[in-house]
Amino acid sequence: MKFQINQDHFSNGLQQVLNVVATRSTMPILSNVLIEASEGHISLTTTNLDLGIRCRIKAEVSDAGSITLPVRKLATIVRELPQSDVFVESGDNNQTKITSGGSHFKIMGISAEEFPPLPSFENRKVFELSQEEIVSMLKSVSYAQSTDENRYILNGVYFNFADEKLTLVATDGRRLGLTALETEISEDNAGSLILPAKTVAELERLLGKGEKVKVAFNDRQAAFEIAIDDTGDSGLTDHLYLVSKVVEGNYPNYRQVIPKETEHRVKIERELMLECVHRAALVTSEKNNSVKLKVSKNLLEISGSSSEYGESHESMAIAYDGPEVQVAFNPQFLMEPLKALTKDEVFFEFKDELSPGLFKTLDNFICVIMPLRLN
Repeated sequence: MKFQINQDHFSNGLQQVLNVVATRSTMPILSNVLIEASEGHISLTTTNLDLGIRCRIKAEVSDAGSITLPVRKLATIVRELPQSDVFVESGDNNQTKITSGGSHFKIMGISAEEFPPLPSFENRKVFELSQEEIVSMLKSVSYAQSTDENRYILNGVYFNFADEKLTLVATDGRRLGLTALETEISEDNAGSLILPAKTVAELERLLGKGEKVKVAFNDRQAAFEIAIDDTGDSGLTDHLYLVSKVVEGNYPNYRQVIPKETEHRVKIERELMLECVHRAALVTSEKNNSVKLKVSKNLLEISGSSSEYGESHESMAIAYDGPEVQVAFNPQFLMEPLKALTKDEVFFEFKDELSPGLFKTLDNFICVIMPLRLN
């Protein structure tokens, strides 16, 4: 194998596939990147057996071939090389020579035959969606995923393709984020999957480089073909390919958590409320991690307190003419959906101190937050 590649493009490609690799792996081959050179490009592939990623980069290939090299070490070396063309050549003994300017390296690799191939799968359902819409949907719910490994079924985002819309849901039992997008779904194509948190994080990082993303899934796996609309600055060619195991099992009935009715609804300025909650929470402590919302005529007051630090009080004007209501929440649970949303106009719905609070927008977004006991 022999090729010449732009240092910046090579470094960028390695960064795209680096995240998937576990820091400590029982199998040495899983710490390596598979480099395959063919006409006009090289492809880089990494996997941890649960999640795999492949990208293609422009290169001048004089000898086709393949090798696997330790990805972290290779990424560090390529990043530090002089900013000019890099020449890569591997021989029969799995040793690879890397040359750039006055720099020369010889790196030991493992044969490409030992690298586990990314799965190709049958009986799959396929959708083509907008990258911008999917990344914004993921961000608007992914903060609510559970990190409790005993509740592994909640350690991800639930995708449901049904009833002419794609619905995304995440919950950890104390709050729930839901968003939906109208899309054409035929009866044969309807289905659902739970995408693991690690894959969700990778998608949020990778999406937005082009217009479309193709999603394919069956009962065991999901694959994302992410189109790249690049003018050549990154060196990436047509698309990134991400394939992931899905979380096996049935997602709980999230609809029963969403209150059928809330008695009061106020329109809030998202950024203003985010700032007020953030400041009010500055005096809370681990032991007393709650802020109190008090709604009275045309006024929303947000206060925090702890025996360690003292008290805080914030107020903002709202249009409200109902009874006075007080309810307490974990400040993080209020701030995360407000941060994730991009719309300025958000509605806050509530009933009483024992009922959940809801954030809603006009476009199919709901976040349900369980209240805390008022001190």
